[in-house]
Amino acid sequence: MAERYFFGYGSLVNRATHDHVGAFPARLSGWRRAWRATPDRARCYLTAVPSPGGEIWGLVAGVPAPAQDALDAREHAYGRLPVTEALRHAAPHAPEVELHVIPDGRHFAPGPVNPVLLSYLDTVVQGYLHEFGHDGVQHFFDTTEGWQAPVIDDRAAPVYPRAQALSPDEQVLVDAELARIGARITSP
Repeated sequence: MAERYFFGYGSLVNRATHDHVGAFPARLSGWRRAWRATPDRARCYLTAVPSPGGEIWGLVAGVPAPAQDALDAREHAYGRLPVTEALRHAAPHAPEVELHVIPDGRHFAPGPVNPVLLSYLDTVVQGYLHEFGHDGVQHFFDTTEGWQAPVIDDRAAPVYPRAQALSPDEQVLVDAELARIGARITSP
């Protein structure tokens, strides 16, 4: 089995959550990020949904054959779609790239019973900050739908298995963006 490439648009943008070397920034046209609930997971997760005129910023990474089973286990609630033609990037090569999405019929709009974990969101935003700067963070918040889901503040005891520690400045940035979009923060 050869190396398989994927476009990451959530926690996979945070390089500290994986060891896929050679990842590079890319932009995916015709899609939008969305918080969605799914019967395959207890809480809200990000997926991509078709969106004419939309654009997602993220990373393309290659996964060598020995690591593909681990990636599939990590992304077990997702299916894969080819998106090579919709990608823009400055990499010197043009690999075939897949997008992980929760399949149609397996996700629905989030609500009070399927919250977003702040530890997950923190990890995603930290990745966007490191890859794309403050503009990338604002773009993430502005181009993601589903913010009606409550955000559970689990920073003191992170539930997300790949949670990353944020600096005080990173925490302030996440909190300010959540306030700007009017997100509802709740206790665990």
